[in-house]
Amino acid sequence: MCTRRAAFIPTIVALAAAGTACTARPDRPAESAEAQTTADSTSRGAAPCPAIEKREANAREQRPAFPGQTRACAITSNVAFDVVVVAKGLEHPWAVEPLPGGDLLVTEKPGRLRIVSAKGVVGPEIAGVPEVDADGQGGLLDVALGPAFESDRTIYWSYSEPRRGGNATSVARGVLSADRRRLDQVRVILRAMPTYDGSLHFGSRLAFGPDGMLYVTLGERSDTPIRPQAQRLDSHMGKILRVEPDGSVPKDNPFVGRSGALPEIWTLGHRNIQAAAFDPEGRLWEIEHGTRGGDELNLIEKGKNYGWPVVAYGQEYSGRPIAGAVTGRDAFQQPVYYWDPVIAPSGAQFYTGDAFPAWRGSLFVGSLRDMRLVRLTLENQRVTGEEHLLADRSQRVRDVRQGPDGALYVVTDQGNGELWRIAPRR
Repeated sequence: MCTRRAAFIPTIVALAAAGTACTARPDRPAESAEAQTTADSTSRGAAPCPAIEKREANAREQRPAFPGQTRACAITSNVAFDVVVVAKGLEHPWAVEPLPGGDLLVTEKPGRLRIVSAKGVVGPEIAGVPEVDADGQGGLLDVALGPAFESDRTIYWSYSEPRRGGNATSVARGVLSADRRRLDQVRVILRAMPTYDGSLHFGSRLAFGPDGMLYVTLGERSDTPIRPQAQRLDSHMGKILRVEPDGSVPKDNPFVGRSGALPEIWTLGHRNIQAAAFDPEGRLWEIEHGTRGGDELNLIEKGKNYGWPVVAYGQEYSGRPIAGAVTGRDAFQQPVYYWDPVIAPSGAQFYTGDAFPAWRGSLFVGSLRDMRLVRLTLENQRVTGEEHLLADRSQRVRDVRQGPDGALYVVTDQGNGELWRIAPRR
């Protein structure tokens, strides 16, 4: 795996084809003189091959529930690509959403929504975005095109909404004006409850499913007093919600009609989900932040409980065990995969394009802590390999999306954040 820095050429920078593209071998375990032994790899539940993770786990005493649940084989891919810096100077961009025609919507955490043209021109702030509470992890978060965007120009966004007594994640929608300078008919369609006076774990990603429904991922707000609400059906905290595009509740949601349950809830027991994507078969996957260890990849199934905070891998930031938690318990879902140490996942995309045939079917995940783009291969709902890309660029990868051209678009969570285009080497 290799990428290299290049000098900027005003707004758009294409890395030179010679010496600045990345070429790697076909997917197979990478050779390494420092690879873990087969015995050590197998004892931790990984496949008997050189594992990509060489660092010591935080929770060394924990063991995975099945082979391959952590520390997957290190793989490389026969792909040559250029990294084009489309734009820079963005203030902590949180999400990128490709538009038809090649331009891109970008959110900036302080509360700004912009359009960056395919040529790299950063447009003015779009008017009409409601006030955000940008303290801590809050701010303007995800953005998604509505299912009928090409005909109705409706977009959706999530944000930490300031409220009396605190804040919480809300979702709004509006119509992008013909000149793309403002949002009209703005309406909040979902307010996560309860309101809480905190600055952590808002989630959130927005994903429209093949069923036309909007799936909203939410954090549990982190703090010890509110954390248990991830297990309660009378709270939206630590949940994935499923609503109609207008915010109403689908009649087939799993907890509709149950006394004391909020009907928007689709799944429960999550910590802080900042990555979610549908695969080519129409299944929803999410990747959520763990503590020290315990970042999880989960295959989402209607009505299921994913454990937090009573079932979890990893340990508290203090180094102590997670109080009252175990790594497995009946009636709780195991993660398909987990990381210890963590990668701090944010943004996800299953690749389905034609630009990179060798990547087709791969799941790409942004990594904030390790400052790279992670590629996972999956087979039969299990992770079979892991590859790390763009690590040499030393920027926190906040979001990754596939454009209509088959390229991957990445935004980096920096004060001087960048928008990248990953395209086949010319």
